[in-house]
Amino acid sequence: MDLVVTIFGTVIEQLQKPTLAFLIAGLMLAALGSKFEVPDPVYKFIVILLLLKVGIGAGLSIREADLASLMVPALGAAIVGIAIVLLGSRTLARWRGVSPVDGLATAGLFGAVSASTLAAGMAILDDSAIAYEGFIGALYPFMDIAALVTAIVMAKAGQARRTARSAYASGDGTLAAPGQTRAATLPSTEGDPMLVRGILVDTFRSPAISALLAGLALGMFTQPDTVYKSFYEPLFRGLLSILMLIMGMEAWTRLSELRKVAHAYILYGITAPIIHGLIGFAVGLVAHELTGFSAGGVILLAVMAASSSDISGPPTLRGALPEANSSAYVGTSTGLGTPVAILSIPLFIALAEMLI
Repeated sequence: MDLVVTIFGTVIEQLQKPTLAFLIAGLMLAALGSKFEVPDPVYKFIVILLLLKVGIGAGLSIREADLASLMVPALGAAIVGIAIVLLGSRTLARWRGVSPVDGLATAGLFGAVSASTLAAGMAILDDSAIAYEGFIGALYPFMDIAALVTAIVMAKAGQARRTARSAYASGDGTLAAPGQTRAATLPSTEGDPMLVRGILVDTFRSPAISALLAGLALGMFTQPDTVYKSFYEPLFRGLLSILMLIMGMEAWTRLSELRKVAHAYILYGITAPIIHGLIGFAVGLVAHELTGFSAGGVILLAVMAASSSDISGPPTLRGALPEANSSAYVGTSTGLGTPVAILSIPLFIALAEMLI
């Protein structure tokens, strides 16, 4: 009973936080037929500012870290981010009725990192007197960017394959000439190096990823501290709330797409954080064996893997995959994934006490 009360309390707390609260406000405005709108150029400007801020902050964290000690955990964090998206592409994205783009966008958000969940994990470890590396905060961009780019590239590759098949099929109304099999005549884009190269180039040139990477480079190789603290940080939360309001209004128009497959997102939102956290924990154990990565570091890597992005992910996905249903990936992530991730932190602490 106490566990149920705790879960309910955590869900209510998440509903009151700006990310989900403004998303719900947008849903309500759209449901009431409000004519409220944000001009598209203003929306794009907001997204660019948000992603520049996230990139610069990540770059500053990396610049201040001990790069020699950072290398193995950082590589492990990137591998975990990619693995989470690949797992999502084989599960949620293939669920009957779930759009592959929506499934991959959701997996990308779950592969990325929630700074607030990581902060909660650090606070719990501090209270428990469990030591961890000072560079832990610098690991999140490695997992974050790896997961988001992987999800975007896979979604765009899938769309390209479906478009090619559709165009071929509609050329003469058939998929195969008499005596030929479908496999013999259907153009294959699977593994096509030119296709993958083109999608990678388009992804890294897209405004969302370009802004994120530009901010990362600025934070790592220049001295943007003054403008970061005086301009980007004070504006960030307010701009994010406007973005979530916009996404909520857009999500309302697409809620009907989710009604038949809501159970898929509910199941994923509840189980994925635990599974992803265990993947992160396993990779952390490898880093522990190779480099002496601390028990606290292993726990926090698991917490990052269990978390789902509430800051960098939504604007990145909205900019790179505008066709993805935000009510699917934001609702599943913030509404279900975040509470489960926070509640799973004691599990990872217990595992560390047993194994390390």
